[in-house]
Amino acid sequence: MKQPSAAETTTVDARPLDWVREITPYQWRIFAVVWLGWILDSSDFGLFSFVLRPALSELLGSHANLAELGRIGGLLSMVGLLGWAIGGFVFGIVADYAGRLRTLAISILIFSVFTGLQGLAQTPLQLGVFRFLAGVGAGAEIIVGIPLLAEALSGPHRAKVTGIMMTGGAFGSLLGASMYGLLAPLGWRYVFAAGIAPALLLFLLRRGVAEPESFAAVQARRSRARLAGGSVSDADREFLRFVPMQLFGRKLIFNTITGLMFCLGTLLSIWTSLIWLPTIQSLMLEKEAIYGAESIAIVSHNMQLWSIGGILGYATFGFIADRIGRRATIALYNLGTLTVGLYLYFGVDHHALYPYLLPLFGYFVWGVFSGHAIYVPELFPTHVRATALSFCNGTGRIITSFGPLVAGLLVAPFGGNFSKAAGVMTCFALLSLLAVTIGRETRDDALPQ
Repeated sequence: MKQPSAAETTTVDARPLDWVREITPYQWRIFAVVWLGWILDSSDFGLFSFVLRPALSELLGSHANLAELGRIGGLLSMVGLLGWAIGGFVFGIVADYAGRLRTLAISILIFSVFTGLQGLAQTPLQLGVFRFLAGVGAGAEIIVGIPLLAEALSGPHRAKVTGIMMTGGAFGSLLGASMYGLLAPLGWRYVFAAGIAPALLLFLLRRGVAEPESFAAVQARRSRARLAGGSVSDADREFLRFVPMQLFGRKLIFNTITGLMFCLGTLLSIWTSLIWLPTIQSLMLEKEAIYGAESIAIVSHNMQLWSIGGILGYATFGFIADRIGRRATIALYNLGTLTVGLYLYFGVDHHALYPYLLPLFGYFVWGVFSGHAIYVPELFPTHVRATALSFCNGTGRIITSFGPLVAGLLVAPFGGNFSKAAGVMTCFALLSLLAVTIGRETRDDALPQ
């Protein structure tokens, strides 16, 4: 199937929705594949946080006190994020050589199967192994999907459509919260079982979808350069150099550092919340004498509100970034994360304000991740784009994988207070602010080829 090329233009839209008609059917299909993949990825990977407490209470038995829950839960969360990081690293490199679509299909299969297997775990060790392997597939899916969509949308509407695609992360969290509310009364194992079936849809969607023209051009250039043998030019010799090594060359090293700092700051500021927010709420509700099914319903509803805020944050990021620039938008979202998040964790000691604060917190702490899909790909050329994204995101996730563990270990010195531990980790949004302070603006630049 031949891909229609996107027209390069800098014309400002005459009417708010004119740009929708300029997106081709091919581009919408790529959008659908990546968006649905991200929904299922986020939903499957996020199920763990909802059932963390009941799963460990069963698997640990009499050892399931709060300190042990914090330690083992933090370790399992770290293992999942390490899998996510390793999957992103490996499959990002594979995607820059073997193609985006084939790599995407493999990643979907991996995270679906091993999410379901978590429901069969009989020990914390088994749960950790399945958690790690599910993370490998989950980390690969979005790392491959982002460059695929960015290259399919090389024109002026890339930021808008990519930001809307990133809503899949929050829709996935919303779907996960819904599955938790529906299936948790049956037992935590049923929640994981729900993560298997939906991914089958993506294998139908990818039929007949071709690689973006820019990546096809990269493959053609590699073939020509290899056939040239000893007569290859210096530029082609550099082009053929092992892709991860190119990230540290003179041309790309500063962009690599900027992307890494941005990814690390945003990841550290969200993952502790993502892992521990259901537990924080359930403990707070227990203090108010709310238990069982009533507690499950409230936590599920509030996490849905958090996700809805994230959906709006993701979707509006691209529009704001096209108006005021990528760096200013990222700064705005990080400042919102710090303001709302620190008040939520340090200033609120009862549950009544959570339904109002969580949507606002979700808007900023989730929404800034649209910058991963909009800003970071604009820093790197096509032949290293997936690897660059996997390095910045994957390295960030390796370091971030210790975040929930650190937060879990902080629970004891904070007197069993998960909120204060999560608040400390939210402060890492400052690192993302530093990244965009030193990074270059890309709003008016064409996507590097």
